[in-house]
Amino acid sequence: MTESSPSPDDLLHDRIVSLIERGAGWLPFDEFMHEALYAPGLGYYSRPGRPIGFGAGDGSDFVTAPVMSPLFGRALARQVSEALDATNTSVVYEFGAGTGELAAQICSALSTSRSRQNWKYCIVELSSNLRSLQRQSLEGRFGDRISWLNCLPSTFEGVIVANEVLDAMPVKLLHFDGEKWSERGVGLGGARWQGGGPSGGIRFHWVDKATTLRPPYDHNQWVAGTVTEIHQQARAWISTIADRLRRGAVVLLDYGFGDTEYYHPQRLGGTLMCHQLHRADADPLADVGRKDITAHVNFTGIALAGQDAGLSVLGYTNQARFLFNCGLLSDMEQASVSERVMAQRLVLEHEMGELFKVLAFATSSDCFDAMGFREGDRSHKL
Repeated sequence: MTESSPSPDDLLHDRIVSLIERGAGWLPFDEFMHEALYAPGLGYYSRPGRPIGFGAGDGSDFVTAPVMSPLFGRALARQVSEALDATNTSVVYEFGAGTGELAAQICSALSTSRSRQNWKYCIVELSSNLRSLQRQSLEGRFGDRISWLNCLPSTFEGVIVANEVLDAMPVKLLHFDGEKWSERGVGLGGARWQGGGPSGGIRFHWVDKATTLRPPYDHNQWVAGTVTEIHQQARAWISTIADRLRRGAVVLLDYGFGDTEYYHPQRLGGTLMCHQLHRADADPLADVGRKDITAHVNFTGIALAGQDAGLSVLGYTNQARFLFNCGLLSDMEQASVSERVMAQRLVLEHEMGELFKVLAFATSSDCFDAMGFREGDRSHKL
């Protein structure tokens, strides 16, 4: 009887165990999260499947705004088009395009614009699986206007769009025990894992280590047992964008808060969350590679990192206000009843309207009065 080959779960588990052992029994959580999500061929976003969809019945794990309603992309496309005009550029760069719905919506809007003939759409996608899904959906519809990149160009001009990208960037975890801060990482012990790889029988567990790291906002009211996140990779990402963007704008859409709300003393457990089959849990050490791991965005930190790198903030508001400013209400008036129902989820306060925010930048010499923030701008609260 021949032995079966190790499963992707086993191989990913063994890979992480090896990293922990090489780190003397401890792996920083941001490195663990990177492996769980992006390890080549093994991480969550590297595996076959369709992570984004309407419900567990289609095998997906979560839904995004462009999947929920095409009116999302139609409204956002108006801001993108205005930004292209204001910065005198012609290329849209989308980071992490999911299954391609938002790209299709923006490209369709640009295609039907009588005033816009010369435009291109570039998707920067690390996941080969998602890139394949995007090609199936987009290549036949938009031809050579759309292309894919493995990484960001060394210099470029254009308008960057990133919807629910920052929340999937690995974060560091900090733990306050009532007296001191520690960095929370991952270690080994026990027999929780039941896999068949060489390291089967070894489970992951939390291990704290002394650190000089601190939350960026300190109100001196921390409660013992507090766990929170810091977003070094997201800040580095926007700094890299700023360094390479010669002319253009950046539009970021995601769920999160400004730092006073993010680091509120009552937010004891932080924001780390996992998504699997449209159910949420807070245990990233279980089902590693099978589920998404996310953390809310600290928009104050992102805004400051962008400004420190030379970008200017165009505006900051919640998703509901942004979409209304970009014409969603008139789109809904012309839509069918079923389309209106789905579009309402984009703006209702208890759905995506308040938790999701929009932050936009422009290169310092190309600032303009962006339509998405003309009413309800909250930049002063960052």
